[in-house]
Amino acid sequence: MTHITTPAIVCAIRHHGEHGVIAQLMTPEHGLMAGYVRGGRSTRLRPILMSANLVQAEFRARTGEQLASLTVELEHSRGPLLGEPLPAAAIEWCCALTAAGLPEEQGYPALYEALDGVLGAIEAAPAARGWAVALVRYELLILTELGFGLDMTRCAVTGENVALSYVSPKSGAAVSADAARGYESQLLRLPGFLTIGGMAEWADILDGLALTGHFLERSVLTDRRAEVLASRGRLVERLKRAVA
Repeated sequence: MTHITTPAIVCAIRHHGEHGVIAQLMTPEHGLMAGYVRGGRSTRLRPILMSANLVQAEFRARTGEQLASLTVELEHSRGPLLGEPLPAAAIEWCCALTAAGLPEEQGYPALYEALDGVLGAIEAAPAARGWAVALVRYELLILTELGFGLDMTRCAVTGENVALSYVSPKSGAAVSADAARGYESQLLRLPGFLTIGGMAEWADILDGLALTGHFLERSVLTDRRAEVLASRGRLVERLKRAVA
């Protein structure tokens, strides 16, 4: 008998049967977990089972192969943010990426903390400048945790760690400005906030999103997850309009 009680973040919901739903939740110790919520489409549970909400979850299953039954109690609602277009798009993407990109029942405590941090940043400062950098860093952390991390420590050509300005779209390795001369159009820009920290201008943030988006699409989100990538596209377009 499996019995797990844990805090969790709601990431994805899909209808199952006439009244129930299958919910995917991100947990601190067990990673992404799925469970069946009886009556999950009811007026009482719908506001609880909203993306980004923090819940107390209880999973029960007779065997490890069986889909667990799941009950949830609301700990903290981020529902009001879903009425604001830009924060809603960011929440939709963060949760969809987590649900689609991670294997189930593998612990990623750093990702749980980072996801909660990004969602908290969106809640604290709905204007995109308050959370866009955290979003880029979350995407990079997902790539790293899944074994597709980028090497931004030194130039792939010279071996030096100064003036790193680009990333190879094939190898994921950094390239310095000097080594990239003449090949800039074939490389992805590496924004300075990812290597030396500091403030990020909007152009840097959009470069960061282009960088992580390339590797997420190539290595994590395959073509069968086109809908998930579409949600990211909507977010990026809204960001571009917001800063135009």
